[in-house]
Amino acid sequence: MYTILLVDDEPLICKGLGNLLQNSGLAIGTILTAGNGQEALDYLRLENVDLLITDIQMGTMSGIELMHQAKIIKPWVETIVISAHETFQYAQMAMRLGAKDYLIKPLNNEHFLDIVRNVLLKIERPVRSEEGAEEMSGMRGSFHMTQPDEERNRLLNELMACESAETEKIAQELKLRRGMAIGGPYFAVIRMRLLLDELAEKDKRLLQYAALNIASELLGQEWSHQAFYSRDGEMCVLLDWSERTYEELGANRIEQLEFIGRSLFLNIEKYLGIRSVVGISQMLRDVAFIPLLSQQAGRAMRWNEEHRDHYIFYYGDYKWAMREGTSSEEEWVGQSNIIVEQAKQYIEENFCKKGITLNEVARHNHVSPNYLSYLFKKYMHCNLWEYVIKLRMEESRRLILTTDLRRYEIADRVGYESPEHFSKIFKKYYGISPTELKK
Repeated sequence: MYTILLVDDEPLICKGLGNLLQNSGLAIGTILTAGNGQEALDYLRLENVDLLITDIQMGTMSGIELMHQAKIIKPWVETIVISAHETFQYAQMAMRLGAKDYLIKPLNNEHFLDIVRNVLLKIERPVRSEEGAEEMSGMRGSFHMTQPDEERNRLLNELMACESAETEKIAQELKLRRGMAIGGPYFAVIRMRLLLDELAEKDKRLLQYAALNIASELLGQEWSHQAFYSRDGEMCVLLDWSERTYEELGANRIEQLEFIGRSLFLNIEKYLGIRSVVGISQMLRDVAFIPLLSQQAGRAMRWNEEHRDHYIFYYGDYKWAMREGTSSEEEWVGQSNIIVEQAKQYIEENFCKKGITLNEVARHNHVSPNYLSYLFKKYMHCNLWEYVIKLRMEESRRLILTTDLRRYEIADRVGYESPEHFSKIFKKYYGISPTELKK
């Protein structure tokens, strides 16, 4: 049975869609409703949501921003966007973030249910077992095994490894000889090392082809990219953005790169049953920086040597003087602790602020959300949002027991826009409602 989260700042729309889904005959166990993006994020953090259905314009947090946050919290959650505005820019951004569809209000009930049904059916695709070798024979029918274009791969590898002065020449050669336009002017590189050591050579090749096909299917038409294998067997993805697309990303550029890296990691693990180590470069302007970006992604992967329980690494997160020098393990741990302590201090000073997000805390600490989330859980033994909720619940409990403030006033003081939503979180945390505690 599936859990669906409906998000719209018009309660009647949530109620109507909820009734429609409840009576649809689909395998839906729970329907959650939220009136804004912050309430939706709380549900995403606390519940096992399978499908998010969200409006695009909802006051302080748009549906696009909600999708950014949702993909960081639970990248596997599928999304359908609904909107009263038939705006190409909104639709394009939603599809780039992985939305399965973009529907215009007023909705056609049958069409809406067809879309939901199709999305839920795709969620049912089987997860590959860890016994990858035993699954190989059946996998050939699951993926279209496109043989790699050797000449294309050779040129792309040359582009990654050449001197910066040669990049324009190779890019032109790719366009003339292989019909591939290297766009830009902004570029980034993601490199992945598939952990295949214990498999037979034949099975390794099959899984490499399958992983490449997953990457191409996942990135599809929404991301301008080239996916191929390096000479040492790592999967490489060269991404590019136009001036306009780069500006559209705004402050979410690092989050965008991490979303792509995390999605590649999770989908390859999900459908092939294998893990990988992912290195993500920065985003730089000019084709001449492609070799440098490839080096950055490769160096980022090397941090797996220090963080064996972590698999996705962004180059900009790390202090490279420490990595390349003679720094001790104690110094690395100390640096990580500083990041966690700074994040903890920022949260303790701002947990009552409406709209506080993981992204905001990460930007304040000048690290990516993925890395901050990993470090916080490793050293605090809880995730960052659980810590925010803990502080909010402790403060609200104190206010209930020591003041005469009303429920809506307490909810407002600890960062919740809706008193009803505050009560739900409070009861889930303490097992009793605010009113019951007051009595």
